[in-house]
Amino acid sequence: MRPFSTVFWVAVILGSGVLHAAEVPVEHPPFKKDQYVHHAPTVDDLMKDQEIKPQLKKVILKGRDIFMNTQQYRGKYVFSRLSCKNCHLGEGRLNWSGPIWPAATTLPDYRGKNGHVNSLEERIAGCFSFSLNGKPPEYGSDIMLALSAYHQWLALKAPVYETHIGGRGYSSLGKDIPKDIHYVQGEKVYQAQCAICHGATGQGKSVEGKVVFPPLWGDDSYNWGAGMARVYTAASFIKNNMPLGKPGALSDRDAWAVALYVNSQERPQDPRYTGDVKETREKYFNFHQYTMYGTERDGVLLGQHDNTGAKPFLKPDALRPRTFDE
Repeated sequence: MRPFSTVFWVAVILGSGVLHAAEVPVEHPPFKKDQYVHHAPTVDDLMKDQEIKPQLKKVILKGRDIFMNTQQYRGKYVFSRLSCKNCHLGEGRLNWSGPIWPAATTLPDYRGKNGHVNSLEERIAGCFSFSLNGKPPEYGSDIMLALSAYHQWLALKAPVYETHIGGRGYSSLGKDIPKDIHYVQGEKVYQAQCAICHGATGQGKSVEGKVVFPPLWGDDSYNWGAGMARVYTAASFIKNNMPLGKPGALSDRDAWAVALYVNSQERPQDPRYTGDVKETREKYFNFHQYTMYGTERDGVLLGQHDNTGAKPFLKPDALRPRTFDE
């Protein structure tokens, strides 16, 4: 099977506000023979679909708006400078960039990160709590309904509980960091390939107060509990999606190295923090075995702090255990 090919139309926003479009061929990993491949519908498809009632279309479009501009809730539900679209490119539709529709077809299901069966709303709540370093909207709220509707619409005609999904998630490079990959190498790659958009110190770039390129570390980025804090997650995302406009341009080694570098920088505390980073790492080792949290970099113990970024609390109430015991 040949590698899946697509074409990116990339709009790069410069400080002057000028848009430059470039057509760039992208080579993604090949899909495996037993994998199901879904191509999510577009907004044009939605508007042309006569079977979807206008009232539902309105809710789906609201969910898309929240997904694309989650910063509209900064200071209420979001305390980073990120939006959902930053980790799920192509409106959450794009294979090899964590498409969001599989959550609607595979949940409820057990999730190792929190050790119990999760609903779709709970999965979304996790993104607010970790990736957006925020506080989830209330379960059953209009915002949650709109986001759930957007996820489910993107899954239109996809089979339910089909788990062999092509292009899902971020693990195409495997999970184990190659032993010869070094932080210093990653710093060189970052400064050469990434700093032009994300800043020399990972601060990102904003124009007239609006985020153009998201921060990759520091107080305004994802916290230590985010999925992107796992080195293998970041490496696969970078390999298949970055640099913007020429994804796939980096070698596997460079993708691993820059992921290691980015995720060896400090960021807001994991909301599950117990007060001791080594204890927290051990308690959630099924997750943190793939992060640099609780390890030393240049003699500094990463994550041993009480900093929650712009968020005025540590753990949102939505992060609660479920047992289903009477």
